[in-house]
Amino acid sequence: MDIFDGWGPALARGAMSTLEVAFASALCGTLLGAAAAAAALSRHAMVRKLIQGYVTAIRGIPPLLLILLIYFGGTVALSRLWSWVSASPATIEVAPLPAGVFALSLVFGGYAAEVFRGAFLAIPSGQIEAAKAAGMSAWRVFRVVTCPQLLRFAWPGLGNIWISTLKDTSLISVIGLSELMNVSALATSDTRRALFFYLAAGAIYLSLTLVSSWGLHCLERHSARGQRMVQP
Repeated sequence: MDIFDGWGPALARGAMSTLEVAFASALCGTLLGAAAAAAALSRHAMVRKLIQGYVTAIRGIPPLLLILLIYFGGTVALSRLWSWVSASPATIEVAPLPAGVFALSLVFGGYAAEVFRGAFLAIPSGQIEAAKAAGMSAWRVFRVVTCPQLLRFAWPGLGNIWISTLKDTSLISVIGLSELMNVSALATSDTRRALFFYLAAGAIYLSLTLVSSWGLHCLERHSARGQRMVQP
C-alpha cells in the first residue's frame, strides 16, 4: 500500500529542488557576503555607508516580500526594457527559480557580510603584523594566517544562516516553484490529507536541518583543530 498515494516521488523531487535552491543561494550569498564584508572594511566612507544600507535593508525587509518584489518587479523591468529595444511590446516573466535564488542570495549575503566582518575583526592584529614582518606576501598572509582563522570564527554564524536559508526556501512556493512546500500543497489538494503531507514535509525539513547541523558541527571541529582548549 502506498501511504503517499503516488506522491512519494514528487515529494522526493521537491526535497531535491529545495536543496538545490538552498545550495545555490548559500554559494552566491557567501561570495556576496565576503565581497560586502571586504567593502565594509574599506577606508572609503561612501563604500562603507552603501554596504551598511544594504545590510540594514536586508534586515528590515522580510524574505517573502523580497521574493515577491524581485519576481514581479523583475517581470515589469524586463518587459519595459524589451519595449524600449523592440517595436513589438511583450511581457517577459522572470522564472521562479532564478528569482528565488537571487532573493535568498541577497538575504544570505546581507547576514554573511556581518559574520565575515566580525570574524575578520576577531583575528588578533598582532598575528597579521608578525606574518608581514616575517616577509610573507599579502597572499600568503591571507592563505596561511587570515583565512583559516576567519573560517574558524565564521562557521557558527554561517551555519545559522544556512539553516535559516534552508527553511526560507519554502517561501518560494508562493511564486510557483515546485519545491517541497509547493509539492506538499499540491498533494494536499489532490488527496485532502493536509495533516499527513504537511507533517511529512515537516519531517523532511527537520531531517535536512539535523543532517546540516551535524555537518556544520564537523566543519567547526575541523577548522578548530590544533587550537588549545582552555579549561575554566
